[in-house]
Amino acid sequence: MSYPHLARLVHEQAKKYGARTALRYRDYDTSSWIPVTWNQFSNTVEVASRALLELGVAVHENVGIFSQNKPECFYTDFALYAVRAVSVPLYATSSCEQVEYIMRDAGIRYLFVGEQYQYDVACRVAASCPSLCRIIIFDRKVIRHSHDESSLYYNEFLSLGSGHATASELERRTANACDADLANILYTSGTTGESKGVMLHHSCYAEAFRIHDLRLPVPTDEDVVLNFLPLTHIFEKAWTYLCICRGATICINLRPADVLQSIREVRPTAMCAVPRFWEKVYSGVQERIAGSNLLLRFLFRDALRVGRRCNLEYWRVGQEPPFFLRLRYRFYERRLYRLLKQTVGIERGRLFPTAGAAIPQVVEEFVHSVGIPMLAGYGLTESTATVSCDPYPHYTIGSVGRVMPDLEVRIADNGEVLLRGKTITCGYYNKEELTRRAIDAEGWFHTGDAGYFKDGELFLTDRIKDLYKTSNGKYVAPQAIESRLVTDRYIDQIAVIADRRKYVTALIVPVYDQVREYASKRGIVYQTMEELLRHPQVMKLYRERIDRLQQPLAHYEQVKYFTLLPQPFSMERGELTNTLKVKRPVVCEHYAAVIEKMYEE
Repeated sequence: MSYPHLARLVHEQAKKYGARTALRYRDYDTSSWIPVTWNQFSNTVEVASRALLELGVAVHENVGIFSQNKPECFYTDFALYAVRAVSVPLYATSSCEQVEYIMRDAGIRYLFVGEQYQYDVACRVAASCPSLCRIIIFDRKVIRHSHDESSLYYNEFLSLGSGHATASELERRTANACDADLANILYTSGTTGESKGVMLHHSCYAEAFRIHDLRLPVPTDEDVVLNFLPLTHIFEKAWTYLCICRGATICINLRPADVLQSIREVRPTAMCAVPRFWEKVYSGVQERIAGSNLLLRFLFRDALRVGRRCNLEYWRVGQEPPFFLRLRYRFYERRLYRLLKQTVGIERGRLFPTAGAAIPQVVEEFVHSVGIPMLAGYGLTESTATVSCDPYPHYTIGSVGRVMPDLEVRIADNGEVLLRGKTITCGYYNKEELTRRAIDAEGWFHTGDAGYFKDGELFLTDRIKDLYKTSNGKYVAPQAIESRLVTDRYIDQIAVIADRRKYVTALIVPVYDQVREYASKRGIVYQTMEELLRHPQVMKLYRERIDRLQQPLAHYEQVKYFTLLPQPFSMERGELTNTLKVKRPVVCEHYAAVIEKMYEE
């Protein structure tokens, strides 16, 4: 199957699907989901394209989109492709410093913003960004500053394209759009160092669509897909573009906090997610089991055992379970598995791609045991998302699947995963030296990830630069330890410390509501959260839970001491990236005194 260039994709799909629904989004004033047909999608993109030309957007010009997920993000993206401009998305949560850096680095003249926060940030950095000449605001409810005389609301922007003065120029540009054009500059949030702009050309997307055709039969034009990860993230962007190519209906979750409500309302058949989403589902089930009576606890645990045996030991490898085991599975499917999936809103699920971080083994086993069609994979911004994934519908627990067709992957002598192929970036914007370090003379991109192959499948261990070497000479993979411990329902965030130290320690952000409930049930009296977290009973609770989870680890990998933190890691203090990954150097700097105390003799 061949796909049109992104400059023409929406219009070609409109010819095919017409009045069918392409997009849906919630109207918070009416509490209803508003449909957008393929014809409406195409018409809005065309008007936005002409408006861009009226503003004077040049071929290959960088244009910023600083917003949470909104229909306008899609209209603007595809309009930019139609006029051969470059879409530069910024995370909706970006700070003033991050926005200023990207604006200056990319030389952005026109910036589209979502809501009040993004508009206010854009106004604050405008004075230090000489290239910026106009802000276009998606949300009509945004209150413009009194001194702002140049910004436009999106409906005002669209009115610029209501005429046909630029129709011939639009037709010419769209006709000249080619795979060699730059589509996006995606600035990676990065856990160390300053942000770097990954350049992805239209050829990268064209190849990504082709190789996914060879691997995944889902989604189709019958699927309903929930879009809730940031479109700034290549995983969601590439996946959503694939869904548009396949004619699926995209339901856009406008506010991240509402995702669980949106899932229950939309009942998606497909949705990409990060492991943290499934960790929350797993923790919720474990909490439900812990709070049940003896009989229900037995039934829940037996259901998970039966599901594990049927799905992981038999069906996964193409074998049929014994008759009585199948009967027990059918019973639990009707009574528990289906109820669990209906409670979350995923009972219609056909495919749930999951990537972006390590998936804890216990979580992956749980998801498959109850019959949720999760598809584990691995990718980077620099690889236009997917490098490998489970070959649908088969999977191996712990692996990130088989390498995508026609993509080259090899393991270097130091264990680093190297990539070469048509989906791989040509480099970083304005960073020639960094590009030379990342892509060697033979064209291999160095991922920084450590991994190995087993039976044709790729397994990841950790980031090369994140591997800790203790003062005793032992290598420790912090992410592997963290992914094991964060599955506990009492642990929200964790940062493992070990580099050049005698033993492993950890900074732990508790699930505060769980700790409060624990204290209430045991009559623990406290004035502040800090006081509660130092209480001997609470420390004993965490010690026991951590020890139980880390039993399979080698002795030198186990957390010897830990500190419970009274406040979570945050993006505002620079401790988390926009994709909520922990910035270890920043955390170590902020909590230096706390860390040193755990290593006092």
